[in-house]
Amino acid sequence: MSAPSTQQAMAVDPRLIQDAPGLKGAWQGFLRRLSQGELGSLPVIIGLCVIWLIFYIANDRFLSAVNLTNLMLQITAMGTISAGIVLVLLLGDIDLSAGAVSGLSAAVMALLNVKMGYGAVPSLLAGLATGAAIGAFHGMWMTRFRVPPFVITLAGLLGWQGAQLFVLGNTGTVNLNDPFIIGLAGTFFEPVIAWMVVALIVVVHVATVFVERRRREAAGLPLVPLRSTVVRMVFTHGALVAAVAVFTQDRGLPLAALIFGGVVLVLELLIRHTRFGRHTFAVGGNAEAARRAGIRVDRVRVTIFTLASTMAAAGGILAASRLLAVNQSSGSGDVLLNAIAAAVIGGTSLFGGRGSAWSALLGALVIGSISNGMDLLALSSSVKFMVTGAVLLVAASIDALSRRGRQAAGRA
Repeated sequence: MSAPSTQQAMAVDPRLIQDAPGLKGAWQGFLRRLSQGELGSLPVIIGLCVIWLIFYIANDRFLSAVNLTNLMLQITAMGTISAGIVLVLLLGDIDLSAGAVSGLSAAVMALLNVKMGYGAVPSLLAGLATGAAIGAFHGMWMTRFRVPPFVITLAGLLGWQGAQLFVLGNTGTVNLNDPFIIGLAGTFFEPVIAWMVVALIVVVHVATVFVERRRREAAGLPLVPLRSTVVRMVFTHGALVAAVAVFTQDRGLPLAALIFGGVVLVLELLIRHTRFGRHTFAVGGNAEAARRAGIRVDRVRVTIFTLASTMAAAGGILAASRLLAVNQSSGSGDVLLNAIAAAVIGGTSLFGGRGSAWSALLGALVIGSISNGMDLLALSSSVKFMVTGAVLLVAASIDALSRRGRQAAGRA
């Protein structure tokens, strides 16, 4: 019996069915993806719009240029940490040490710069290297001794907090005064530079998308309908233009927002358009099948945890830059929980194998909007925590239902 053709496979597997031409085909495709739980970021975007509308009705200052700029500054550190958490969740693992790693890395940076007199760049690189080394240690320990990620990162949560206290010493607080370091969160670009950055991002994104389409077409792989690709790019670029327009009405494009966006974009390109990214999704989907297919699963895990802890270090440095200091509470409190919640709320699956770096941005916006809006309304922290917890529960439930829908579609 001959092997089934690509067309036959597409006719059998509903996950490979492409939308029919026209509006009717697009609507039928939408209903099919809805039944299979494959709507991507759409539910998160709708939820974010509802949150913004509610807070705008309650206080019209919420959507002002000043407040939206402040909102972006508030979420950059947490969102950067969350971007690393997304990578770990793609493997179906968890990293409980991200908050402690962010605080320790920021403390190392501050110690070198303030107390030991090293320049800003060597101090920043040392902070990032601290995070990378910790992530590599976690990854190698779990792959060498087969210790579950939950356990090794829980040990890291405790151990690295102690290391942070040791690094900070008896003073407990190190104030930052280097212009370069504090400028990470305090620099704003003028409109001309901001729009040049937007143009560059749009050109790079469009080129990347169409190069990938050409590669898939040359390899004989199914293509996402061009209509869907164009619509997605229009909405994405439109959101980018709107955001920059808001920033330029206030102080300008924040460097911290540019760093956060750059991190998200680079990680998205990494997991979507490289062999390593495909291996990451394969390991998260089924590690044993990936191993049998020749993928070096242990190497993928070590690399992912190294990247995740490096992102945690970057987030800790951004937080220190914004607060102008590093202290014993840096990286503690709700930093870790919010970073994990942002990744899940943004659409990354807890079960591995499905997600996007954009989840960190969308989830951070949801959590940051709830916190910012409630602060404007002068609501207590208790209400803020309960609402954030409820949103996380809803997101996790949607993820579980989507997984059930995909399993049912696969059996069909």
